[in-house]
Amino acid sequence: MAKEPVRVLVTGAAGQIGYALVPMIARGVMLGPDQPVILHMLDIPPAAEALNGVKMELVDAAFPLLKGVVATTDVVEGCTGVNIAVMVGGFPRKEGMERKDVMSKNVSIYKSQASALEKHAAANCKVLVVANPANTNALILKEFAPSIPEKNITCLTRLDHNRALGQISERLNVQVSDVKNVIIWGNHSSTQYPDVNHATVKTPAGEKPVRELVKDDEWLNAEFIKTVQQRGAAIIKARKLSSALSAASSACDHIRDWVLGTPEGTWVSMGVYSDGSYNVPAGLIYSFPVTCQNGEWKIVQGLSIDEFSRKKLDLTADELSEEKALAYSCLS
Repeated sequence: MAKEPVRVLVTGAAGQIGYALVPMIARGVMLGPDQPVILHMLDIPPAAEALNGVKMELVDAAFPLLKGVVATTDVVEGCTGVNIAVMVGGFPRKEGMERKDVMSKNVSIYKSQASALEKHAAANCKVLVVANPANTNALILKEFAPSIPEKNITCLTRLDHNRALGQISERLNVQVSDVKNVIIWGNHSSTQYPDVNHATVKTPAGEKPVRELVKDDEWLNAEFIKTVQQRGAAIIKARKLSSALSAASSACDHIRDWVLGTPEGTWVSMGVYSDGSYNVPAGLIYSFPVTCQNGEWKIVQGLSIDEFSRKKLDLTADELSEEKALAYSCLS
């Protein structure tokens, strides 16, 4: 029997990431090749014409799984009945702007979108925040959508996770699909900690630890970490535009694994509401290693954390605590 369509909201849908993301969703990359979807595309009024152009292209592409398109600048219409919300829209930092300015703009955007999701989304709606500062935007959204369970509000660090996998695969000249269980800890910012201490690579002789194969702790503890942390800036320098294709692809990966489950023995990185695991302060949205099953994520427990890693975990937690205080000061 054919499945009922899932309603997927993409905010900022006329922007770069949205333009890369909506065809992936319509093609089944996010929810699987047999799951029909109805796309809800939301953007701001100045983008209405561009948004309509994206809708025209979706119609022209004749995606068999796409059962309807809602293209709107009305937040209530955009949020009504959605099962999954991918929050790509946000206010970007512009030259000369202080972090507080960006934060206060995003606080007001996420406050209004959270209220609309709270009132109009489907029960048990899953939310993924992509727009930066992603962790703190997700926290604001949680604050203003109290009836959405905290376990249903996440932020994107899968892009960083995938970047880390890519760097290891290039360094070792192996298939990226043979590398697994890197971890991104903390904030989707330059304080994040890409950790390979538990990562492995599939070799003809079985799974081997990344550290053992790379045989260069100096590279792993310095250049590798910096490359992953600064990758977004490097792409802006090269393209003169921010990451769109990779961000869209990783958003699909994040939702797909969350909804359909992670492979046995594999974990992924997701920004989720901290319960105090690994001595990370509770009440932050912080990236942890997680496994997913039956539509639920669970933090991987019991991993050993060495002294080098402990400092990195605490540093990024401190930044998130500062961001949280800054965001809450914008509410008053």
